[in-house]
Amino acid sequence: MFDRDYEWSALTRFVSDEQPGTTLGVVSGRRRQGKTFLLEAICHAAGGFYFGATEATDAESLRRISAALTAHARPASPFHFHGWAEVIDTLLSLGAERPVPVVIDEFPYLAKANPELPSIIQEALRPLRAQRMNSRTRLLLCGSALSFMGRILSGSAPLRGRAGLELLVRPLDYRLAAEFWGITDPRLALQVHSIVGGTPAYRREFARGDAPAGPDDFDDWVVRTVLNPETPLFREPRYLLAEEPELRDTALYLSVLAAVAEGNATRGGIASYLERKAPDIAHPINVLEDVGLLYRDADVFRDNRSTYRISEPLIRFYHAIMRPVWDQLERPGSADRVWRASGRRFVSNVLGPHFEQVCRDWTLHHADPALFADLPAKVGHGVVHDSSTRLSHEIDVAVIGISDGGKPPLLAIGEAKWNDTVGEGHVDRLRRIRDVITRNDRYDTSRTRLLCFSGAGFNDKARTAAESDEVTLIDLSMLYE
Repeated sequence: MFDRDYEWSALTRFVSDEQPGTTLGVVSGRRRQGKTFLLEAICHAAGGFYFGATEATDAESLRRISAALTAHARPASPFHFHGWAEVIDTLLSLGAERPVPVVIDEFPYLAKANPELPSIIQEALRPLRAQRMNSRTRLLLCGSALSFMGRILSGSAPLRGRAGLELLVRPLDYRLAAEFWGITDPRLALQVHSIVGGTPAYRREFARGDAPAGPDDFDDWVVRTVLNPETPLFREPRYLLAEEPELRDTALYLSVLAAVAEGNATRGGIASYLERKAPDIAHPINVLEDVGLLYRDADVFRDNRSTYRISEPLIRFYHAIMRPVWDQLERPGSADRVWRASGRRFVSNVLGPHFEQVCRDWTLHHADPALFADLPAKVGHGVVHDSSTRLSHEIDVAVIGISDGGKPPLLAIGEAKWNDTVGEGHVDRLRRIRDVITRNDRYDTSRTRLLCFSGAGFNDKARTAAESDEVTLIDLSMLYE
């Protein structure tokens, strides 16, 4: 097991809780993140019961869990369940003597075949019910359909208020992903992360352990793994979409993702790309957000203005690089030629935006707290409008502090350049934008720092500017140290 200490500790505390009465936990996360591995491991360690559901009819699922429980509990006569109420009560009986983890993996498959299942579990777990009070079963429902799992405990859902654990298994962040792939060169690590993100399965199962041997091997690695029709990574982006039960009109959702990958990040830009009206694309955008494929980034300076980005790096890479030339890539021997011709597009549509997001992640999660005058409350991007010149200025990194009743403090603004050597001109631009924000009089800029991020380094004038307390230069090694 790599990392996952937090998730393992949370599961261990939950399943070993000695208090009387059955408790419910919910575990969710995108596919390939290691949820099943974690849950099988906790069952193995604690002598629990694990059942992995499949997409099947209700009757078939009842037969499968009857056989699985018979093999686990070894009763005098085999189980033959005719309804889920019997199943749940039998699962509760497993914890009659001690805390026992009981896992139902891919729960959405079961609930899709039998929509009453959450209500059946609610009834089984009602307060003061004898079967619940006399059991210490730790029931864990797990699923990869984020939209379904997000609703299972929300609003008026039957299981709302019943869960004692709600655990989301996230992808590895960019630093852990570099360690997991065994990459020590920060530039190479960010290039790889911009394609495969932090999904653990992509290295061990999908790439069969093939990682770039060094910076000079990156292009060849892309050709022999991601763009190779013989590897699972090649068709993985398409399978990720197909596996989401909420995505029925696949063509429309693919087009929305393609629009975002092309740089059309606003709702209006997406609608224009699809040649539709903005209200017509509200539903597909909302669905893609619910399933975790799109993320809405609110402008930190204007709450009513948002942009969208693709959450999964591999899907963004697919739409920016692979999908436009899919027919060519399916022909053996075409990957090298396609990749050599995609260099500029990769930098502008994939690597550049990904670098900006990593810079924001570093600022929020990894930066030394002493860098800012206060604790950051919000880190994002934004657009500042200068009414005197009628110009708008984009800011890659904006850090807002916690307001104490007055104007919110603007702790920092920053610029992120992947392929450009940052110089004095970039610093001066940030100073001018800070002056505009000061004149707009919405934020306290008295302690605003200027952050310059670069993947290509800094010239001497930028380093001289950084000798002052207001300017900080952050290179790739600082992002990964």
